[in-house]
Amino acid sequence: MSPSPGTSAGWVRILAQYREPKLGRSIFEVIVTLAPFVAIWAVAWLLIPVSYLASFALACLNGLFLVRLFCIQHDCGHGSFFAHRGLSDWLGRALGVLTLTPYDVWRKSHSMHHSGAGNLERRGIGDVMTLTVDEYHARSALGRLRYRAYRNPVVLFLLGPAYVFYVENRLPFGQMDGGWRVWISSLGTTLLASLIVGAILWFGGLLPVLLIFVPTTMVAATLGVWLFYVQHQFEETHWDQQEDWDMYDSALHGSSHYVMPKWLQWFTANIGIHHVHHLYSRIPFYRLTEVLRDHRELAQAQRLSIAESFASARLHLWDEKQRRLLSFSEARRVYQAA
Repeated sequence: MSPSPGTSAGWVRILAQYREPKLGRSIFEVIVTLAPFVAIWAVAWLLIPVSYLASFALACLNGLFLVRLFCIQHDCGHGSFFAHRGLSDWLGRALGVLTLTPYDVWRKSHSMHHSGAGNLERRGIGDVMTLTVDEYHARSALGRLRYRAYRNPVVLFLLGPAYVFYVENRLPFGQMDGGWRVWISSLGTTLLASLIVGAILWFGGLLPVLLIFVPTTMVAATLGVWLFYVQHQFEETHWDQQEDWDMYDSALHGSSHYVMPKWLQWFTANIGIHHVHHLYSRIPFYRLTEVLRDHRELAQAQRLSIAESFASARLHLWDEKQRRLLSFSEARRVYQAA
């Protein structure tokens, strides 16, 4: 085991030794994720005349494989899945059609998320918007109501994912400065996804769309948004104003280590080891476990259990004085006391 590097930035030099992807392993991970996804889709379709419920249940299960495909797309966006960047990009674009996520659009916004995570002056792109206690109480009554609605679990984890993946991802509004590549990515992904849905309607009618396509994509979207939420929204996360912000401190202390059962860790492609991922995003997901094996400090840092993560859904406002996330009721008491 290597000695502790002493600082968050010091970990970067140590983690660099894990950055090289393994071609055979990467190809294997694609096959063992994509093949079951296609097979379950086919079986669910064949089961429609037999049992709507069985078809629906298989579609929900397939949402887990779609999450894993998205995680592979995520690694492609970081250039960590294949040594050849072009190969990563084209695999990411192909998977983006299945995940309903335009690859080049998402890669741009996600890069901005990584470069500004934990910076209070760079919120709003690629993250879940979080207000400070003072910002919230400085809003009008209507503004506070809108923020409460936005942070409601039904909106965040059900309506929000549906809007993002079915509507917002269709056109890159808000990213007009991305140039032609962003527009081609968005329109191309939408066109190809529409052709797939059109083919499903042509050959199977509306039932495969309602019983398989919608449940599969909604399970994946909801789980994906939840994972993204708990990776940065927990009580002792890390936010700073620009003058005090440090990228590496924010990466290590503002990203959780979401501890999951092995089977769920497999479906989510180790994305729960998020503090390591933010410290060094070029590490392939299948090598993140090597980091925890070799460095006990990182294995024990920022651990968040599933039970603990559910409690984080009630935390909505950042208290700059206590340096922790608070619930609305806690924030009201803090503000009144101040």
